[in-house]
Amino acid sequence: MGRPTPTNRTITRLLPWSGPEGKPCYLLTDDSGGGYLSRLADNIESVQLGMGSELLGHAQELLDDPKAGAGELRFLSARLTEALRDAVRVAESRVARLQLPVSDAGDEDTSGRDTDLSRTR
Repeated sequence: MGRPTPTNRTITRLLPWSGPEGKPCYLLTDDSGGGYLSRLADNIESVQLGMGSELLGHAQELLDDPKAGAGELRFLSARLTEALRDAVRVAESRVARLQLPVSDAGDEDTSGRDTDLSRTR
């Protein structure tokens, strides 16, 4: 790796997990997606979206059941809220990566490694 090139720019990526106090975590990386934390984030996003899809199927079954109680529906609502929060975070992260800005020369991480910022902006 080395210095970013026009096809290998430094970006800040919103990660699919939260830091302390629920604050967003960011990763300073290049746009190649080849770093360990980038791949880990990709895998976690995939798991989160898959779990959300499975939850939707379960939600429909529960909503179709006339015997479903208030407690079950409240639990379902909480899980659907979590899944929607995850999906929105994945969408925000991906949209931000589609709009990759070119980094200022002084802000470049020339190590070729991911840098987990784990702090809010």
